[in-house]
Amino acid sequence: MRISTLSNKTSHNATYDVVVVGAGFAGLYALHSLRQRGLSVHGFEAGTGVGGTWFWNTYPGARCDVDSADYSYSFDDDLQQEWVWTERFPTQPEILRYLEHVADRFSLRDDIAFDTRVTSAQFDETAGLWIIATDDGNTATARWMIMATGALSAARIPQMDGQEAFGGEVHHTAHWPAGGVDFTDKRVGVIGTGSSGVQAIPIIAEQADHLTVFQRTPGFVIPARNRPLSPGELDDIKAQYPSRRALQRESHGGWILPPPAGMALEASPEVRDKEYESRWAAGGIAFQTTFGDLMFDAAANETAAEFVRSKIRETVSDPITAEALCPKGYPLGTKRLCIGSDYYETFNRDNVTLVDVRATPIERLDRGGIETAAELHELDMIVYATGFDALTGSLDGIDIRGRNNLALRDAWAAGPRTYLGVAVAGFPNMFIVTGPGSPSVLSNVVVSIEQHVEWVVDYIDHMRRTGAHVAEATSTAQDEWASHVTGIAAESLYMQADSWYLGANIPGKPRIFLPYLGGVGNYRILCTQIADDDYRGFTTSI
Repeated sequence: MRISTLSNKTSHNATYDVVVVGAGFAGLYALHSLRQRGLSVHGFEAGTGVGGTWFWNTYPGARCDVDSADYSYSFDDDLQQEWVWTERFPTQPEILRYLEHVADRFSLRDDIAFDTRVTSAQFDETAGLWIIATDDGNTATARWMIMATGALSAARIPQMDGQEAFGGEVHHTAHWPAGGVDFTDKRVGVIGTGSSGVQAIPIIAEQADHLTVFQRTPGFVIPARNRPLSPGELDDIKAQYPSRRALQRESHGGWILPPPAGMALEASPEVRDKEYESRWAAGGIAFQTTFGDLMFDAAANETAAEFVRSKIRETVSDPITAEALCPKGYPLGTKRLCIGSDYYETFNRDNVTLVDVRATPIERLDRGGIETAAELHELDMIVYATGFDALTGSLDGIDIRGRNNLALRDAWAAGPRTYLGVAVAGFPNMFIVTGPGSPSVLSNVVVSIEQHVEWVVDYIDHMRRTGAHVAEATSTAQDEWASHVTGIAAESLYMQADSWYLGANIPGKPRIFLPYLGGVGNYRILCTQIADDDYRGFTTSI
């Protein structure tokens, strides 16, 4: 159930110390942390309730691929002890209930204007203030602005001929109707087989008269092995939270995984298969770290990729369909691994058809369905599971202008450049939570969010203590960081895939590796060192 709070509208020309844009995990923690430092703060949220990604993505099967006990805040021990997670991998409704509980527990709704979309933000160089405008015609003024708009929040709908002509229902997984969708007796077409498609397809297949899946690039889908959490198991986790959270913060991805079993190419085929079988049986993202060389050596990676293909061929009864579902042409893990339940098994159902759109491309939509190069697929409903304009899309949707009236989208025309994924040269006193150039989507994002928010709030506090009113990243520091991010990515296999990590899913978007691959723990150390060195790479003025 979505809780709506529409009463906290901003009065015209209201002034605050800090404005926070977004009310998901990042926005809520930013509001709470800034309040704790005695700052006046106000949040804007386009939705009618808190939750961010977990408010909008209510499609059937929506679920997190990080263990529930770890996909949660660590800043308040009472909070983490009192909340009861019910499953290994939490569903969207459970995560949303958790965030609503957090908002209520810390009275955060009082400082959020819901159903209010920020349309523009202009930096006033003379006053050293941000002027934020919203779609209701109001404005707000703030010394600092924190963009907590989410790395995966700008939904992408591909443009195809005849879209307006289709006569049936159309939905996108990221903008699912609050009341749900009834697939009964419907001929449904799903376009897209990334994470949202992998989660939704098995459930839609159970309800629809017929499901046609339009697949461009097959992904590597690892079984979730989801299960209920017993009270005793959860109690054990809670008792270990101090050490568990410390390990998360020091780890590469912000989660606790079994260590690699050596190097794939140094192991015998028998040992490799045994380790892959063990990780496959356990389920989840740990499969990608079975061996330490999987993301750096193409031959090593191929051993894992072929293991998954063998599982697909074992599972899917029709050999032609099985082969079409087998990922080829890019290394395992260089597109985000999908964690699914009964995904491959779904293609054994009589009411499910797979269409390989690389072999038979979609040519157009018409009133009755989707026409490929081979045939017309008659449909009553189309579901776009086509993902997001990752990391930059939500920021591009706002007219953000810094010094000399420079638009952020123009500053990023050749690809986003940031310092630490937190700040942008020429945009003073603007901070981004889990932006491009930070671990963000390559991590347990809640761990990264907490680190970012705490670092930014500490910096704002430092500015107040030292009397500085304006701070911004230098172009030199930004260029050096961009080179560092690119250099680390170039040492891996990630550059060998046309993935959304590189913006490849958005026509015309510059191909730049967007997240930071150096790891959560290393990134935290670097950020701490920069802060200890009087926030090296930033300039300040009174």
